[in-house]
Amino acid sequence: MASNAPGPCCVVGVKHEGDPKGTYKNIGNVETYIAYPPSQSTERAILMLTDVIGHRFINAQLIADQFAANGYLVVVPDLFHGDPVQLNRPDGFDIMKWLQGPPGHLPNRVDPVVQSVIDEMRTKMGCRKIGAVGYCFGVRTPMDWGKRFIAYSILHVMLTRPPQAKYVVRFLHSGLLDAGYVAHPSFVEADELRKIEGPLSIAAAETDSIFPAPKRHESEKILSEVGQPYQINLFSGVEHGFAVRADISKPHLKFAKENAFIQAVTWLNQYLV
Repeated sequence: MASNAPGPCCVVGVKHEGDPKGTYKNIGNVETYIAYPPSQSTERAILMLTDVIGHRFINAQLIADQFAANGYLVVVPDLFHGDPVQLNRPDGFDIMKWLQGPPGHLPNRVDPVVQSVIDEMRTKMGCRKIGAVGYCFGVRTPMDWGKRFIAYSILHVMLTRPPQAKYVVRFLHSGLLDAGYVAHPSFVEADELRKIEGPLSIAAAETDSIFPAPKRHESEKILSEVGQPYQINLFSGVEHGFAVRADISKPHLKFAKENAFIQAVTWLNQYLV
């Protein structure tokens, strides 16, 4: 969106507990966590794009299971070729080495993963409508990636919680995705937001140096000019990352996390028909 590059707030959070109900399956030659709805139907689907902790992170899997319980096939691909970042990574982790490789995790490697999974969902899996959900790293549209990822600040973004929300915006085009939802987005530029071709919903945190009030207002202005349906919900008393890693032992954080999820479900219910 028009949003700043992520900072230290992106790494703060709590690991949740639960029993994932999905399974692992190769889709488009990519290992994915997949959760089926009670009906087992694949017509309405969600492509869920995780942060750098990856598709095997239990927080992500529990969210995927919740979407499935609401009637969606949910596909959570491994965006990092089996090389995600550990939760609470050790001191001295080499940001440059992880990002630039080898093998590296720049968009020239991530884009083909997203594209191949969408292609198989559309063709072999019978997905008639596909919405995308992204948290931070998954939110972006086409741009000159080579230039964008040189600066250290951007490398830091990619390590801590890359703008996975970026890939929702990046692929929100006709024939690819039908609707999008992103929570606490980061590192999305104004010209990228102007290129979306589908409905977009945003869940924002009151305290967020990455997506502060001026950036929210700028995004609202751009979206009003784009002409696509949009929604921006602001949650008070929470910080960047609340929709995935909130400390749910605290009632106000649990409330915000749960209602950000409800926001996503109601939005997708409206546009994936």
